[in-house]
Amino acid sequence: MRKSQLFYALLCFIFFASCGETTKKEENNGVEEKVENQDQKSDESGVILFFGTSLTAGMGLDPNDAYPAVIQKKLDSLNLSYQVVNAGLSGETTASGINRIDWVLNQEVDVFVLELGANDGLRGIPLDETRKNLQAIIDRVRSKNPETKIILAGMQIPPNLGQEYTSEFRNIFPELAKKNNIGLIPFLLEDVAGNPELNQQDGIHPTAKGQKILAGNVWEALEPEVRK
Repeated sequence: MRKSQLFYALLCFIFFASCGETTKKEENNGVEEKVENQDQKSDESGVILFFGTSLTAGMGLDPNDAYPAVIQKKLDSLNLSYQVVNAGLSGETTASGINRIDWVLNQEVDVFVLELGANDGLRGIPLDETRKNLQAIIDRVRSKNPETKIILAGMQIPPNLGQEYTSEFRNIFPELAKKNNIGLIPFLLEDVAGNPELNQQDGIHPTAKGQKILAGNVWEALEPEVRK
């Protein structure tokens, strides 16, 4: 039952991922403004930057309900001096991520959470290209600041492009994490994908309650880094 729910939810993403492109320019302007404002606040705090898709942006929700904002509340409650920056953008692919990564890295970043790749898989982009682009983003982050801690968010897609493609796509994330010795969130949507009670009407973007679970999934990988 769970597998069928997961398949349905991820299949829905094929349709709704394309919808994100219609508002991408407007959202990109919003991301730029948020990053600039956050940068002004983070002079004396560490910076955790979430670089991702509509899942990170909190599409359909108040920005305060997106999982990066939930993480900020967690950090504050623990008196951990970090400022979260939400650089999520609907419809983002790994290729388009490369186009804006240099601008996003204009500020100092202590922890970089990379949540890209799902839109590549749903569009059938060659796996080698997705892998190459993710590696390029990792390399640019390290080139900007070798001390920045990087965490990669794993993702899965439905098997509509064939079991081999689906399996190899899923393996990209743990393989890159191992190769680069970086943190890994095994599956960002764990315990949320396929659950109608935790997703909006589109069947794929989490509700505020679902975003809290995403925050918990992220926190498992993030906590060791912010506790150091």
